[in-house]
Amino acid sequence: MKYIVVLGDGMADYAVPEFDGKTVLDVARKPEMDYMCGHGELGMVKTVQDGMKPGSDVANLSVMGYDTRKCYSGRSPLEAASIGVEMKPTDVTFRCNLVTLSDEENYADKTMLDYSAGEISTGEAAQLIEALAAELNSDKFKFYAGVSYRHLMVWAEGSDNVELTPPHDISDRKITDYLPKGDGCSMFIDMMKKSEKILKAHPVNLERIKQGKNPATSIWLWGEGRKPSLPLFEDKYHIKGSVISAVDLIKGIAKCAGMKSIDVEGATGTYKSNFDGKAEAALRSLTEDGMDFVYIHMEAPDECGHQGDAAHKKLSVELIDEKVVGYLRRELEKRGEDFKMLILPDHPTPITLKTHVSDPVPYIIYDSRGSSGSGMCYNEKNGEKTGIFIEDGYTLMDRFLS
Repeated sequence: MKYIVVLGDGMADYAVPEFDGKTVLDVARKPEMDYMCGHGELGMVKTVQDGMKPGSDVANLSVMGYDTRKCYSGRSPLEAASIGVEMKPTDVTFRCNLVTLSDEENYADKTMLDYSAGEISTGEAAQLIEALAAELNSDKFKFYAGVSYRHLMVWAEGSDNVELTPPHDISDRKITDYLPKGDGCSMFIDMMKKSEKILKAHPVNLERIKQGKNPATSIWLWGEGRKPSLPLFEDKYHIKGSVISAVDLIKGIAKCAGMKSIDVEGATGTYKSNFDGKAEAALRSLTEDGMDFVYIHMEAPDECGHQGDAAHKKLSVELIDEKVVGYLRRELEKRGEDFKMLILPDHPTPITLKTHVSDPVPYIIYDSRGSSGSGMCYNEKNGEKTGIFIEDGYTLMDRFLS
């Protein structure tokens, strides 16, 4: 038996005005998911535990079977693990976004125009982080380049007694009330202001402006945490697993859980990602590399949700359905391979809010060997109609693998 998780990050939604009050899952053309839903189990699962913030870190850990109340130590340490940053127990890491702020003279009066600096490329971002590190690195603070707009800062002997806000939570808002608070806040704000001066005249940004793209005008610090410790996935479930994702957060979870992280060329985390490559890599992992389990993470619906882009969020769901779910079903059936597939979002990222919420999400469990099914299409409303509700999201993995 092979086990596949297809995770459409932020795929669930609220009613979307552009779709006449229907959700993305209502209107997206997704025959493969609808088939599996009709012939499998449909229900709702609460992936974000009470008292936890609805981040992709918390929600994906939960989907992978980890009780976040026991093992969660912050988002950025997982990303640190992915890019090979060795942490001491006394270190505190922070996610460092490259963002686009408005151009008011007073830093605190600026508005968060773009939390991703126009989805800046990894190559461009590496040059900017290198320039920032040359000016801002010290015995206390060090900057590390990641992927696209997602980077890392480490505070040696630091404090996690801070109040920081994810930049994607404040799109189109003034940053005045969301600047860092708590221990070290004056140092953080000072670094953010200095970053603006360093980035302003950098050739990468000048070229982006010339091309009509958003420049990276500042860093934004958030997602603090200390060195994580996760039980190994294989020890928990007695199967070998791999993870496929374009983002360091999910790769870091894989590394901390002792799973194989598979890189796919052209995997970007956007709707332009190499979905075909991800599906092909998943198939090879299951049929050639001896893996029992593969977790395929697709960031695209979440990115579109944060940008308020309903049309491309719908397209993202359709591409996942066609190029990942459909491809894997056909190829495994062709090989006579029994499999189970779990399809779900980690959390909703509603178009109307442009940020995450902690509402329960609809899930499908499909077994290729056949079983009684829900007889319904896959969407939020039908998930609620079934009356099946998994209160503790981390127990869904046990239900799936049983």
